[in-house]
Amino acid sequence: MARYKPQDHNSLLLPVVLSEQIVPGSFAFALNYLVDHELDLSALDATFKNDATGASAYDPRVMLKIVLLAYSQGLISSRIIEQACRRNVQFIAISGDSQPSHAHIAKFVANLSAQIKPLFSQVLLTCDAQGLIGRDMFAIDGVKLPSNASKERSGTHEELRHRADRLEKAADKIMALHQAQDKRGADDALEPKRQARIESLRKEAARTREFLASTPQRLNRKGQELKTNVTDPDSAKMATNKGVSTASALARWSRCLATSGTTSA
Repeated sequence: MARYKPQDHNSLLLPVVLSEQIVPGSFAFALNYLVDHELDLSALDATFKNDATGASAYDPRVMLKIVLLAYSQGLISSRIIEQACRRNVQFIAISGDSQPSHAHIAKFVANLSAQIKPLFSQVLLTCDAQGLIGRDMFAIDGVKLPSNASKERSGTHEELRHRADRLEKAADKIMALHQAQDKRGADDALEPKRQARIESLRKEAARTREFLASTPQRLNRKGQELKTNVTDPDSAKMATNKGVSTASALARWSRCLATSGTTSA
């Protein structure tokens, strides 16, 4: 039998430089920069009165980063966000290993929602314009972000204002869902999504295997295999010797005939 090197998927202590886990070009990198350098968080700072007495507080910048990064990954439960801050290296990095409890996270969102919402909207608008919000991000039931962000950076003032309004409504919806989730006290919100994704992958793999087993290869005149489509096998393009589709080749041939004055029989 073949022998393979052992794998370990349990706990492992690794030397990690946290700053290197926030990769340039990612949503997390943009979020980290915007919160630290571009957003005005003076209203959040003003809510803390512990400069002389009282215990130290979690930096609202850290809390904002944690919450918005969680939303981008479809996490809207304070308990699950707490777990991510302890186990997920990206959350550990962006929070500077602060590890706030779920109670602190829930309190932050509930008590400061009026200040958080406009900041959330600013992050969405900026990252949207940069094309950093992908199809699978902010995948939260009942929330629809505008699609094709990178293609809609220009437009009339009315069109851009409409897009901004949609993003602000999405931000409001996500925060409302987070607070509702915390009130229900559920801490297993991620598991149904994980299982649904696994089931989707399983069905897709089974469909591909069934297609390969039941559908013969299609070849062109040179014996080369043609590309096909699992959903619609007959929709595949037939390539010519110049790598263009048959329809394109026929159209080009027709234009040549018309130009030369030749008519077909």
